[in-house]
Amino acid sequence: MQSAAAIPVAASLVRSAAAAAPAAQPFNAAYVRDLARNLAAKPYAAPDNQLPDALAKLDYDAYRSIRFLPDHALWRGENLPFQAQFFHRGSIYKDRVDIYEVADGQAKPVPYRPEDFAFGPGVAAFPAADLGFAGFRIHAPMNRPDYYDEVCVFLGASYFRAVSKGELYGLSARGLSIDTGEAKGEEFPVFKAFWLEKPTGGATAMVVHALLDSKSATGSYRFTIRPGETTVFDVEASLYPRVEIGHAGLAPMTSMFFFGPNDRNEADDFRPAVHDSDGLAIFNGKGEQLWRPLSNPRDLQVSVFNDLNPRGFGLMQRERKYTAYQDLESHFEQRPSLWIEPIGDWGEGSVVLFEIPTKQEIHDNIAAFWRPKTPLAAKGEHNMTYRLHWGPDRPKPHALARFTRTGVGARGEGRLFVLELEGDALKGIDPATVKGMVSAAKSEVTNIVAQPNPETGGWRLSFQCAVSDAPVELRAELVANDKLISESWIYRWTP
Repeated sequence: MQSAAAIPVAASLVRSAAAAAPAAQPFNAAYVRDLARNLAAKPYAAPDNQLPDALAKLDYDAYRSIRFLPDHALWRGENLPFQAQFFHRGSIYKDRVDIYEVADGQAKPVPYRPEDFAFGPGVAAFPAADLGFAGFRIHAPMNRPDYYDEVCVFLGASYFRAVSKGELYGLSARGLSIDTGEAKGEEFPVFKAFWLEKPTGGATAMVVHALLDSKSATGSYRFTIRPGETTVFDVEASLYPRVEIGHAGLAPMTSMFFFGPNDRNEADDFRPAVHDSDGLAIFNGKGEQLWRPLSNPRDLQVSVFNDLNPRGFGLMQRERKYTAYQDLESHFEQRPSLWIEPIGDWGEGSVVLFEIPTKQEIHDNIAAFWRPKTPLAAKGEHNMTYRLHWGPDRPKPHALARFTRTGVGARGEGRLFVLELEGDALKGIDPATVKGMVSAAKSEVTNIVAQPNPETGGWRLSFQCAVSDAPVELRAELVANDKLISESWIYRWTP
């Protein structure tokens, strides 16, 4: 690779030391919201993605070799409960993201300095260029008091991820999705600027503000981040569409499902399962608790769950045992679940699930979000508040038993379904009063058996289903004395 001296740098990337950063500006709670509102009244301008070729053309491994130096972290050495580190631009992360520190009511730009980074072999630094950042990550002493663990990361478009105590990164959330799955192609809004509020000593939460922009909309976001056994984000969002948005995805999330015990289609692999999430959970406005196991279909599958004022939904990783994955490197059993808790009434709409075929585990092929029934009106303001729970499962226990595993295999000319359940509702219950309720659209269900599982301390519900060349929609529950004791398992079997 050429040295930095041998590569011309665009003049727009070079600033003198005197012009490196504008002065601090007053900052208040309405600052980013006002920016988003004013930005929506102007024509869309694409993000600044100018980079020297030596950075723009980095492959993935070379880009990963650029490391922020932890000793240079924002607030390092100030004995504060949070620190921030920054990502260099390069490879697929070309867009410049402006980052500000907020302290004492003033917002001050965080300057880009090449000396804050360690550049890998063959990767040159550009000491004369103000390259800006691609994103950032927040650290806090989550697992032990003497070490700052990585809690969350904001990097790429409007994507962000988080972990709770003892977990590894898995699925991602997004600020906003537009036209997901539409024939004309998806629009990817970006977070173009962030404001990091300097925490006080002893603080248990940190506040991050973000400005979102895209061809169709702008938005302001306020994230209050609380790390712990479950890491919680309180999100306050205001959206300002430039045009009417009929296919908006609110509180969107993306994950990966390659294969599992319910779907090993063409998976020639030593591992029993590979996924960051194994199901979509929904607690709908009617009080129903639904569990929809994920799959890796041969063709794109879209599932729509109509609702009024949902209580919560999320992509969950319920299988938490190492033996279910047998992967010493990826440790899928340590990937977080992500539960969305609406604050206030969201009205009519639907939880939408996309399952996209994939032949590699490197691709996020699962998407889920809330789609309001009424399009987001142009030139309007649309506010929403919700809470993100990153952790081992739903944030609050519920009385109903939960489905923890879905196994599917051949049985004659049909399929055998074996469902495992666990939960306090099953403890001490009289087996004679329990029965499985199973239904299938346009198919026949036989041999329904509900029985205790002494190996898990839970119950097993199994049944056979006749199948053909058409998808089959299935629903299953456990009842005792004709009273529901489990959530509702819903599944689409596809040929």
